[in-house]
Formats: sequence, structure tokens, C-alpha cells
Amino acid sequence: MSTATAATRIRNTLIAIVAVVLSATIFLGFQTQANSTSLEAQAQKATPLEVALTNGKPTLTEFYADWCTSCQAMADDLAAIKKKYTEKVNFVMLNVDNSKWLPEILRYRVDGIPEFVYFNGRGEAIAESIGEQPSSVIEANLDALIAETSLPYAYSSGQTSTFSPPVNAATTAPRTHSAQQQ
Repeated sequence: MSTATAATRIRNTLIAIVAVVLSATIFLGFQTQANSTSLEAQAQKATPLEVALTNGKPTLTEFYADWCTSCQAMADDLAAIKKKYTEKVNFVMLNVDNSKWLPEILRYRVDGIPEFVYFNGRGEAIAESIGEQPSSVIEANLDALIAETSLPYAYSSGQTSTFSPPVNAATTAPRTHSAQQQ
């Protein structure tokens, strides 16, 4: 066997090994992405707000952002909670970076994320909590929400990421329009 033929075989073998490794990596990457509990994956599975507030089931609405470290830290726990309570509670996710949700951001005075707003089966906001919450706290609140009793951990605070809603001239406070304020 000549040196050129041996070199060609080694090169072809290396190419085949690299191709197999790359194929396995891509396959495993897609599997991991499909099973992901990322915020984006959860948001895609979430109940639309309009449906949640009119279907008669209690609702937990989460105001979040993809860049929010507290939101990311809670993603796995929330995915498990959503799986456990999916038959009894609507789960809505509203991304604060989407200007579509600015009316809701202002209505519920979202000033830190994650922020959770709890709605009864009639679509009325009855409680909220802000910041990272242990899964036991969220579950206790959901159990109370389902039972139509007061939520034990409503208005509680945990670690938040700073957030300021975008404001334009159409949404500024009425008092700011006058140049003669003192």
C-alpha cells in the first residue's frame, strides 16, 4: 500500500468519525431543545390571556422577560407546577418586552419581574406576588385559588430583576403635560 493511499484512508476515516460525532451532537441538541423548560417553550404552551380570563378556570399570569435571571431560575419549578395543575388552572405568560402587553403591565403596575397575578374563575385579579417564589409558595397559593379561599402568600416579595415599562407621550401621567408645574 502506498503512502498516499494510507493517508487517504486515514483522512476518510477521520471524516467519517467527525460526521458521526456531529450527527449525534445535533440529534442530542434537538432532543434537549424539545424537552426544554425554557421560558420561550413555556410561553408557547401558555393559555392566551383572553381565553384564560373567560373560561371559568382560575388563572396564574406571569409577567416575565427572557433576560430575567429570576424568571430563568424559576423556569424548571414552574414547568413542574404547570404540569401538576394544568387541568385546574390556566397559566398565562406575558413577556414584558412585548409592547402588546403594555396595557396589562400598566394596569397591574408591574415594576419587578417575575410578577405573578392570580385571577379567580370570573377573571378578577385577586392577588399578586413579586419576585422569585419557592414552588411550595406558588403551590399553596394555587391550592387556595382553586379552593376559592384567601391566598396565604399573596403580595409576598422575593428577588426581582429591575424593570421599567416603556412609556411614551401617550401613556405619561396627566400632570406631566403642563410646563408650569411647580
